[in-house]
Amino acid sequence: MSKKYDAIVIGAGIIGACVGFELAKQGKKVLNVDKLSGAGFGSTSGSCAIIRLHYSTPDGVAMAREGYYYWLDWPKYLGAADPTGLVQYINTGCLVVKTEKNHYLEKVMSSLDELHVCYQDLDATGMKKLMPIIDTRQFGPPTLPGDEQFGQPTGDNVAGAIYIPESGLISDPKQSVHNVQVAGENIGGEYLFNAQVADILKDQGKCAGIKLSDGTVIEAPVVVNVAGPHSYQINEMAGVVDGMNIKTRPLKQEVCHVPAPDGFDYNALGTIISDSDIGCYSRPEIGNHVLIGSEDPECDTLEYVDDPDTYNQNFTEQWSTQVMREAQRLEGLPVPGPGKAQGIIDLYDASDDWIPIYDKSDLPGFYMAVGTSGNQYKNAPVVGLLMAELIKACENGHDHDRDPVKFTMHYTQRECNIGFYSRLREINKDSSFSVIG
Repeated sequence: MSKKYDAIVIGAGIIGACVGFELAKQGKKVLNVDKLSGAGFGSTSGSCAIIRLHYSTPDGVAMAREGYYYWLDWPKYLGAADPTGLVQYINTGCLVVKTEKNHYLEKVMSSLDELHVCYQDLDATGMKKLMPIIDTRQFGPPTLPGDEQFGQPTGDNVAGAIYIPESGLISDPKQSVHNVQVAGENIGGEYLFNAQVADILKDQGKCAGIKLSDGTVIEAPVVVNVAGPHSYQINEMAGVVDGMNIKTRPLKQEVCHVPAPDGFDYNALGTIISDSDIGCYSRPEIGNHVLIGSEDPECDTLEYVDDPDTYNQNFTEQWSTQVMREAQRLEGLPVPGPGKAQGIIDLYDASDDWIPIYDKSDLPGFYMAVGTSGNQYKNAPVVGLLMAELIKACENGHDHDRDPVKFTMHYTQRECNIGFYSRLREINKDSSFSVIG
């Protein structure tokens, strides 16, 4: 005999957990299903958990600022204590370097101004005052280590930077999901782990639930795909890929952990740095280390993965490339030799234009929150509410494709048009085609 729910959420990462939590708040009987053994054990556990506000559009800033307030107000958002402890938001600030590629941040500053986000507009001297170990010379555009120009300055100084004090990170991304799981279970939500989805069930042209690899059938009129790097496979099971103009693919990413420059307390004095001049982002890491990720400059080859369960989980030359690029900006940054690479290897669920898909599908009752890895951790609580509002409207007969659902965000009181994240959109040419993951 099959089990029955009002909604099934495939995935128990941060976004899947928040979607399940918000659906449970609406009084629905909700089940989060995950193939792994616990909440947040997938790509969320590899997240850099950066909370930043800078975007090139006011709507992008508004979504990020809305999410920022949820993290600041985390205990109130959850409404329940987690006996294993709540995560903390750690404010570090964020320094964003001006380059020709990001149009010297003109659109970013305009968007921050519209949302009344405070920032400092710094020249090279101001950057050096903020962080004395910064080398302010221009090194871009980024090249590969084999290029004779690699590591050589291409200009006296970068064009400057902006510093946004209200930016930071979450202390433990995996634990943040456990926090949401406990909050969801407190109001009736359920979780099922070690459960691999084998098929999306259909009945009379509508979604009817899921079938697990062990043959278990779980019925529900609503199924939400929040499967991270496995999202494409789930969409194929549902038969909805052909109806999507924007699709997703798993993308391998290497994140480096290296010691901070000797004599500099990076945990206390360091900041998040987004630096398209060298093609890297970085942030303070526990133990006076620097975490370094890639902003995927054009010279790098992106390694997309066919099967998210079988891919090369070893560090490659990309690791050394990223550390050497960061060493251009941070004076005295150690570059560990071969065999000493430390950090994280994981997958992004990347969409064609690096903007997520939050949408219904061509299969009634089947919804998607996909293409999110790397850039949407900070927005997860907002996305949970967004998806719950979308599902409620569509299940009540609203035609979202013709008349996109909108809702008013709680903290910023701005209207969010969910149609921006449509599966039917054209590729957004204004996208940076990168993230700070």
